[in-house]
Amino acid sequence: MFTGLIQAVGTINRHGKGLVVTGCESFSPLSLGDSVSVDGVCLTVERLVPNGFLAAVSEETLKRTTLGIKCESGSAVNLEPAIRLSDRLGGHLVSGHVDGIGEVIQVNALENSWQIELCWQDFQFSRYVCQKASISLNGISLTVANSIDEGRKFSLSIIAHTWEYTSLKYMREGDLVNLEVDLMAKYAESLLKAMKKESKKENENYPEIISKKWLEKQGWT
Repeated sequence: MFTGLIQAVGTINRHGKGLVVTGCESFSPLSLGDSVSVDGVCLTVERLVPNGFLAAVSEETLKRTTLGIKCESGSAVNLEPAIRLSDRLGGHLVSGHVDGIGEVIQVNALENSWQIELCWQDFQFSRYVCQKASISLNGISLTVANSIDEGRKFSLSIIAHTWEYTSLKYMREGDLVNLEVDLMAKYAESLLKAMKKESKKENENYPEIISKKWLEKQGWT
């Protein structure tokens, strides 16, 4: 589990069937088996290398995230080690399981901040996006500033510190990014679906509402 507060910007390259990630010196030492968020993707440390680690990665991960693209070019990636239970939760709960890929429509430099406009490649996750909702972009905990077309398009406001100390400063129009929606929203949706299903079962067993009229019909009043 992560918080979306980036601790370093490193680089990623392909290494045989895995990926080698460097730039971890600010939160080293790492240990075998540790979890590290790499551009929002949870990877496991399988071997230590100078200033970084080697991680195996499945075909599914390369297909569903931007890591498959970035590892070919040695691109910059946002890094965050897994949180401890004693850590402060400065961002929001981020699982490191990417929901979908987004595309950068526009990057605007404002007077005191930057605004990034994005759209989903797969619209099935747009229902979780609303104004002021939490979202993870390349592992960064951010807040939705504006939601358009039922969340299919949305914008994010980026403060100067986040811009400077993450890979966002390299972002350009047309770039693809990893997106993870708010974990709490997905849990809430799952619970509501279960409650609705149970309620439907109960209504099938008890089709009539218990009212005074229903009690009279049963002869209980």
